Amino acid sequence: MADHALRALRLDQVWLLVSPGNPLKPSRGMAPFPERLASARRIAGGRVLATGIEARLGTRYTVDTLALLRRRFPLARFVLLVGADIPPQLPRWKRWRHMLRQTPLAVLPRPGETRRALAGRAIHLLQPWRRRPAGLLAGRDMSHARWCLIPAREHPASATAIRAALARQNNMPRRQP
Repeated sequence: MADHALRALRLDQVWLLVSPGNPLKPSRGMAPFPERLASARRIAGGRVLATGIEARLGTRYTVDTLALLRRRFPLARFVLLVGADIPPQLPRWKRWRHMLRQTPLAVLPRPGETRRALAGRAIHLLQPWRRRPAGLLAGRDMSHARWCLIPAREHPASATAIRAALARQNNMPRRQP
């Protein structure tokens, strides 16, 4: 899916930001940070980089992480790339409207989530600023939010589903040799 985003948005890189802890999710059942970072690094490659920079920056909220990244990399232009399961949650995020005025949003389709995302409160408020993916970063005026839906097949992978599959796998009795 990151390859679709790279091409559609004409990005130089995609960073998989492995969070030390999501404030909206319980830590119970969450794999330890080093395991999650190692897992992300296994699926990264080429222009897709997995990083634990959020842990090094000491940030807990995406709005704060993005602000520090913009200061640290002033010539870079960042896009918040999320699955379609995220837009319905955005109104619960710290300073989400401010964050999206500063950073364009690109949404990847997800099975059972895309329609719900497009009908949700956040996307409804952002609708006037919808762009085509190739035009998301056009121009320097970031005085208002910009967002797009990446044209791609819906992809079922999610961290929650991966954790559930690993838990099932770990709870299965092992076959004796």
